[in-house]
Amino acid sequence: MASALPRTSRFTLRRPAAGWAGRAWARRWVKASAVLAGLFVLALGIFWFAFMRDLPSVETLRAYEPQLPTNVRGGDGLPIQSYARERRVELSYAEYPPMLVRAFLAAEDRTFFEHHGVDYPGLAGAVIDYVSKIGTGRRAKGGSTITQQVAKNLLIGNEYSKSRKIKEAILAWKIEDALTKPQILELYLNQIALGRNAFGVEAASHAYFDKELDELTLAQMAYLAILPKGPANYDPVRFPDRAIARRNFVLSEMLRNAFIGQAQYDAAIAEPLGTILRRTPKFESVGGYFVEEVRRQLIAKYGETARDGPYGVYQGGLWVRTSLDTRLQGLAQEALRDGLLRYDSARGWSGPLAQKDIAGGWQQALLNTNMALDFRDWRVAIVVERAGDAWTIGFADGRTATLPRWAAQTPVRGTATPAFGRLAPGDIIAVAPSGSGAEGSWALRSVPRISGGFVVEEPASGRVLAMQGGFDARLQSFNRATQALRQPGSTIKPIVYSAALENGMTPASIIVDGPFCVYQGARLGNKCFRNFTGGGSGPHTMRWGIEQSRNLMTVRAAAQTGMPKVVDVMKRMGVGDYAPYLSFALGAGDTTVGRMVNAYAMLANGGRANAPTVIDFVQDRHGKVILPENWRACDGCNAADWNGKAMPRPGLRQRQVIDALTAYQMIHITEGVIQRGTATVLRDLDRPMFGKTGTTSGPKDVWFIGGTPQFIGGLYIGYDAPRDLGGYAQGGTLAAPIFKQFAVKAYEGLEKLPFRAPPGIRMVRIDRASGRPVYGTFPTDTDPKAAVIWEAFKPESEPRRRARRTGGPAPVAAPTAAAQAKPTPRDSDFLQREGGIY
Repeated sequence: MASALPRTSRFTLRRPAAGWAGRAWARRWVKASAVLAGLFVLALGIFWFAFMRDLPSVETLRAYEPQLPTNVRGGDGLPIQSYARERRVELSYAEYPPMLVRAFLAAEDRTFFEHHGVDYPGLAGAVIDYVSKIGTGRRAKGGSTITQQVAKNLLIGNEYSKSRKIKEAILAWKIEDALTKPQILELYLNQIALGRNAFGVEAASHAYFDKELDELTLAQMAYLAILPKGPANYDPVRFPDRAIARRNFVLSEMLRNAFIGQAQYDAAIAEPLGTILRRTPKFESVGGYFVEEVRRQLIAKYGETARDGPYGVYQGGLWVRTSLDTRLQGLAQEALRDGLLRYDSARGWSGPLAQKDIAGGWQQALLNTNMALDFRDWRVAIVVERAGDAWTIGFADGRTATLPRWAAQTPVRGTATPAFGRLAPGDIIAVAPSGSGAEGSWALRSVPRISGGFVVEEPASGRVLAMQGGFDARLQSFNRATQALRQPGSTIKPIVYSAALENGMTPASIIVDGPFCVYQGARLGNKCFRNFTGGGSGPHTMRWGIEQSRNLMTVRAAAQTGMPKVVDVMKRMGVGDYAPYLSFALGAGDTTVGRMVNAYAMLANGGRANAPTVIDFVQDRHGKVILPENWRACDGCNAADWNGKAMPRPGLRQRQVIDALTAYQMIHITEGVIQRGTATVLRDLDRPMFGKTGTTSGPKDVWFIGGTPQFIGGLYIGYDAPRDLGGYAQGGTLAAPIFKQFAVKAYEGLEKLPFRAPPGIRMVRIDRASGRPVYGTFPTDTDPKAAVIWEAFKPESEPRRRARRTGGPAPVAAPTAAAQAKPTPRDSDFLQREGGIY
């Protein structure tokens, strides 16, 4: 029987067809295309990572603001200084002369208005030039368009590399999409570096030609257009031939591109360069110490650069209006300098200003000192070498001159040796034209070793009108008006007596001018005070004690008032924060002449405080007022016609630091210092004026502070390292005459205004010596030492006639025949002369 074989089944599993994608992928060309696409995407990623990942946004150019200097003006609105590390003046495109624009296009990018950021033919030429110079060490030509230069200068920097050029081209394309052609040119012309610390074409026009842009000739415009390629390469002093050749090439390019005609071209190439050596700012010497104080305050508030905020002093483009009165500044500067020279002139040559090693070149050694003089015809020079009976001296501009033996015969200070024999190569000295008629001959001058500070302030506002902090700011940058801490001596006495007046004393109070000692403990014993001239003179009125500057009366009044109260008044008036020791009542505490002038200004301002200011207001580059803060415009203040409404009266923001009655009493008393006290040298100015002299122990410093309702001035003179000035030196003999020299011209044409008394002041006739009231006799206006004077008292504080214990009333002298012939004066007459009681 046949066996049954098992049945076998065979199955085949088939995947469904991949469709068109599968069929396409099976083709070689599809796979090749996919690989290429992947490589392209990878290349894009690498390109983005290498070149575009960190590119700055071109949108920043829309809000781009170039670095601009801070411009400073005086109180009259005229420019006095500029603070800058890059000299630049920002202009709009429309303000650039069309011919100037064409000159830059011919020199830098003649197809600027045709391409879209990149000039491909020029780029190709630059690539070929780069390849040809590989390995030679020479730098290839740039081939950059103006748009690419904007991208380089403003966004990515000036690194010399292939990657930078690629980034530059990418950014240039994007810039052309974001900005118009005129906007791009405006950015370029405002920020391009053109040498001599000039950035932008307007600044370069002044740096090279001292002209406005619209005053330039065609040839001068063409010269400016060659400078972006390298200002040092075409320096008109060192490489004039190279500069002329390159300028003429630009002119030929302008002719080739039909920017100018043949006649214009022929006239332009015939012109010399016409550049100046160096442009000196016209306001360089105005108020050196004042403008430096302005700079210091601006930096303290806004910083120096853009890293410190949008108003950095050297980049923010601020417009600053100061309180400087250039006329008063010149007078204060002249008076202080003349006073220092008068004191110093008889003491011999003060020695060199500095000593430098000239082995590396005398001119550079002199330039490195950064010294200069702004006084008459004096100049700073460096001693170079000796030739027989003359020294050769050099100046900062590279010129040399002769200093003969006869022009340097002043003895060296403290010796009998002529200065000529003490000079040595490398000495920095002051010289002036000799006046002998010999060409190139100069004479030695001596810069005073003694120095000082002078401040003038408007009491009603606190505005500082003038400030001189030494002989010359370019020799001595230390500002003694605000930085030198000195003892004020007797100029502190009006502050001390103001405290006494606030605490019960009157101008007629009797104070003993006699020995006054204070027990300081077992170890120190008694401290006894003395007058400047020694001795004492018995009891006198407070007025007499101030007019004659009696130390013993001052310390006695301070002790009676209480030194805690006295130093509190000093602190409130900004003089200083002192411990309650009696020596501070005689001016032993350190302060500055600026603080003292401000304290006196408070007295003249009715006891109201104004912080001294050198800046009236500050505007940003767009004209917005940023200082004072929260400033508001006065709408309608400049209206041509009166609208019939009441005049606006802004509220006073001044703080009352001492009683107004006290302030006026002290003003009235210190007017006597001018009339019959220690400052009578000022009496012939013949105007209402108060003031006080000061002399410190030694004497080491001499002072005067005082003035009129219009302005207060104050000064001191002394050595920086304090030492004796000589026994004759006093505030009345040295400092007051300096103020007088200033005041004679400063007050010319100004109205003679009296100091106004506040409500409540009572003017009483008193005997000047005893302080007792006087009846039947009136003060005279002609005799400053008259026995009877008007005195100012607070209500209910004036002296009254005492009843006699025996007999009748005190006899009154019968008037003389001459007195009978004159009309009887009345109290109201005096009040009218004084401007009334306010």
